[in-house]
Amino acid sequence: MALRFSGTRRGARLARRFAVQQFTEWTGLPYDSDPARAVALVTAELASNAVRHGSLPGRDFRLTLLLLPGRFRVEVTDTRPERLPPTGVTQPADETSGRGLLLVQAYADRWGCTVRDAYTKTVWAEVPLSTSGS
Repeated sequence: MALRFSGTRRGARLARRFAVQQFTEWTGLPYDSDPARAVALVTAELASNAVRHGSLPGRDFRLTLLLLPGRFRVEVTDTRPERLPPTGVTQPADETSGRGLLLVQAYADRWGCTVRDAYTKTVWAEVPLSTSGS
């Protein structure tokens, strides 16, 4: 399932809400489950990064959700393929921002970035449907 959202903070917020709603509908897991919270956090980070770093004026971003065996994949496609997320994400302890991809790394089994054309890039993450503590 894929939807477009405005390249605004409101669009990022709506994308997060939609992802969690779709996750709970497809999996039957409750909104307050650890996997649903992980989906919310990962989607919020990827969508806000698309708005902050991948947006051109008047351009939307696309949220694609996929239910895969044992995991839920969140893909966010924006219009700035030249602005790739850093690989090997680390952040000094004294920084007050820029920790979002560390959270994505912590909550997702896998994540990455794909550039398929000269106009877009897709940052994706796969959240496990169960946690080791469940």
